[in-house]
Amino acid sequence: MSAIKNYLLDMDGVLVRGREPIPGAQEFIARLQEAGARFVVLTNNPMYTPRDLQHRLSLIGLEVPHDHLFTSAMATAQFLDSQMPRGTAYVIGETGLTTALHEVGYVLTDRNPDYVVLGETKDYSYDQISRAVRLVAAGSRFIATNPDPNGPTEKGIGPACGAMAALIEKATGVAPYFVGKPNPLMMRSALRFLGAHSEDTVMIGDRMDTDVVAGIESGIETILVLTGVTQEGDIARWPYRPTRVVQSVAEIEVV
Repeated sequence: MSAIKNYLLDMDGVLVRGREPIPGAQEFIARLQEAGARFVVLTNNPMYTPRDLQHRLSLIGLEVPHDHLFTSAMATAQFLDSQMPRGTAYVIGETGLTTALHEVGYVLTDRNPDYVVLGETKDYSYDQISRAVRLVAAGSRFIATNPDPNGPTEKGIGPACGAMAALIEKATGVAPYFVGKPNPLMMRSALRFLGAHSEDTVMIGDRMDTDVVAGIESGIETILVLTGVTQEGDIARWPYRPTRVVQSVAEIEVV
């Protein structure tokens, strides 16, 4: 690998697993800070604001400054601002998404919105989904923060943004535009947020189908860690390969 100065880090499976930090994750963050390296932690989860997410991570012993956290909600807000500044949106999601949209000047409404924006929420409402279906069918553009079909809950696996987007698509015949990984748009948005260039950046992730492919399609070197979804025996199944494979972030030297 070339000399790297900037780091994009996936969160789930790289720094945390469930509600526990991955061994060596906090030490890796400390090495990045001691070296003065620029880094940002990415997550497809749009539910929390950076400050809320910082607090949640600190409760499990992982200290990441809020200005080093970048979510699919933030990427979605940046995208909408670039497409239709100060527009309107009907939003299904939590404060992480609504705050990001408010910060770029969007008005949230259910009356003829420019966009229907679907995110993650702890309680998907039938009434909300039905209203989204009617608005998309009437001509509102359909955006979703991330394509993840499911995610962990306290009661086990539960439907996530991608599954609910499929429901709306089936009802309307209108496919959403997904902003989050593996869309390279998420990576480019994070690079702008970091003030970095792809040639001087590495993506560290645990999934071949999101982190690695998004890095490759964005021209970024990639490191696959084996602490999450993809295991070493799975790599050969894919038509592309990461630049490097390590057991965990504990093995990565900061350069």
